[in-house]
This record gives sequence, structure tokens and C-alpha cells, in this order.
Amino acid sequence: MELNEWLFYFFVYSLCGFLLENVYSWFTAGVFWKEGFLKGPFKPMYGFAPLFLLMLSEVVQSKPILWLACLLIPTAVEYVSGLLLHKLFGRRWWDYSDYHIQLNGYICLRFSLYWGGLSYVFLQFIHPVVQGIYDGMAGLWTIAGPILLLLFMIDMLLTYWVRRKAWKQELI
Repeated sequence: MELNEWLFYFFVYSLCGFLLENVYSWFTAGVFWKEGFLKGPFKPMYGFAPLFLLMLSEVVQSKPILWLACLLIPTAVEYVSGLLLHKLFGRRWWDYSDYHIQLNGYICLRFSLYWGGLSYVFLQFIHPVVQGIYDGMAGLWTIAGPILLLLFMIDMLLTYWVRRKAWKQELI
């Protein structure tokens, strides 16, 4: 796969993560908008976990190993994301401390099982459709991708600057 294709998948799955979390919030809390780290409609951890799974699926064909990876990779990405966000900004965007079998509130068995099942469905059924979409619009994406990447990077930098500044003010 080429870089443009990886970038497309990252954005599609980051957007899907944003939608997934907000629909979940709507059903569980009655509110569609759940604040994320970024201001734009992207959740990067939902972009990175599928990319890691896709990389692995290119070299591993064993279904049990892929299922185990579907369980472990998103869980590891969620743990690292939660830890980094907490260390960088002194804030938790999610906390599983009240769940059974959890680790530092960043991950728990219940959601790891959800991620495992969802990731396996993603590899087997969702990604082939998204891959077909990319194949049909690869030419357009060579123009749209860099523009979206620029907007994403601006969102990342501004969000980092604003949140870091706010956190430092809280410490004073």
C-alpha cells in the first residue's frame, strides 16, 4: 500500500471512531456530542489501531492470531492513548476505574472484548468495502488527502497548544 492509501484509511477510521463514540454517547447518555481531544470530527486512536491491524493482516493469515491481534492491538492503542493524554494534559477523556478487570482506568476487559469483536468484523467485512471506496476515488484523494491532512495537523497543533496552556494554568 502507498502512503496516500494509508492516509485515507487513517482518516476514514478516525472519523468512524468519532461517529461510533458519539452514537454510543447518544444511546448511553442521551447526548450525541462527546468531547474528544481534537476539535474536529476525528479520533486518532481509531485511525491508528486499524492501520496496525491492516499491517499485521498483510503478513499473518492465521485466524486465531488475527483474532488475538484484534483484541490486543486496539486495547494497547487505547491504553497508550489514555496514558499519553493524561500525562500531557492532566486529564482523562475516559475512565474505566469502576469496571471489573481494568488497568489504571485506561482499559478494561469489557471494552477490550468489544474492540476485539469490532476489529475482527472490521478486517473481514468493513475494510474490503472501504478499500473499494478508496480504489474508486484514489485520483480525487490525491488532491483531497493533503488538504485534509493540513486541516488535521492545524487541529492537532492548535488543540495541543490550547489544552497544554489550559493545563499549565490549572497547575498554577
